[in-house]
Amino acid sequence: MEIPRFRKAFEEEDIKARLALRIAEIRRRKGISQSRLARKLHTTQQVISDIETFKHPNLTLLTLQRIAEALGARLVVDIR
Repeated sequence: MEIPRFRKAFEEEDIKARLALRIAEIRRRKGISQSRLARKLHTTQQVISDIETFKHPNLTLLTLQRIAEALGARLVVDIR
């Protein structure tokens, strides 16, 4: 059945999009450029751009934790 498969794919993309938007929002609010965040994470500005536009193929919890720390934020994971 296509509906459950479509719903699952939509939910996965929705999570990625919300994470990407939240990372960009916090970064901007704190006045941190993509380049500066990239330096803190020992990566490139392009990688940060890809994360913020949900083009990064697979963000791990460790990567999300490192981003949160670099932004002076806290990562919270919730399973319901």
